[in-house]
Amino acid sequence: MIINESWSGVKHQTFNMSGSYDRAITVFSPDGHLFQVEYAQEAVKKGSTAVGVKGNGVVVLAVEKKSVPQLQEERTVRKICLLDDHVVMAFAGLTADARILINRARVECQSHKLTVEDPVTLEYITRFIASLKQKYTQSNGRRPFGASCIIAGFDPDSTPHLYVTDPSGTYTEWLANATGRSAKTVREFLEKQYSPENVATLELSVKLAVKALLEVVQSGAKNVEVAIMEDKKPMRILDIKSLEKIVAEIEKEKEEEADKKKPKK
Repeated sequence: MIINESWSGVKHQTFNMSGSYDRAITVFSPDGHLFQVEYAQEAVKKGSTAVGVKGNGVVVLAVEKKSVPQLQEERTVRKICLLDDHVVMAFAGLTADARILINRARVECQSHKLTVEDPVTLEYITRFIASLKQKYTQSNGRRPFGASCIIAGFDPDSTPHLYVTDPSGTYTEWLANATGRSAKTVREFLEKQYSPENVATLELSVKLAVKALLEVVQSGAKNVEVAIMEDKKPMRILDIKSLEKIVAEIEKEKEEEADKKKPKK
């Protein structure tokens, strides 16, 4: 508590707002903040970077893959997963929280298919995940999910979609976006580089996603994982040789650009 003296000489008390209001998730601070939700968003910013790009007839997800201890089974550390045959998700933030969202979303996908005999649309399953997140911002005895999700895939009518949800329960559709550590830097890069010409083919879409991720990941192909989904085809993960080839092309282009910028003697 801080004692301030106003111009009139009358002493008044000022409280530290965040200290008073950040313990209860259901209580707004006087200036309109829900601090626990904002703290969950900070947890996302500390997570591995994830990038999504919607191309011409393809959606690409690329994630930063942290180095795995020598004796750990690599398959148990996954930042990209399938929710249904036509829906893929990448996430940034707390892996344990994301696992709960993944399991609930998978059950909902199968339940929807059994009930209406049609696969879910991308917006339907995104809205389901966002609604689940929002419930955890409005109930006592719970905390928000510390995970942000990029959900991509194709509707039954073959339309590609790319959605992003955050811990508050908001969801939005994008042509390309990023979440996690240094997401702002990657997003600014995508805003400059994204164009119909740069995503006209599968190869160009993958290249743009990897190039965007390499803006914040310095260790090259070994710390990058890329998933590709095309309409009516199963998701596939790019192997390390393909990634190394793409990374080598990107680095070569960067060197050529740097040489062009150098002043001629």
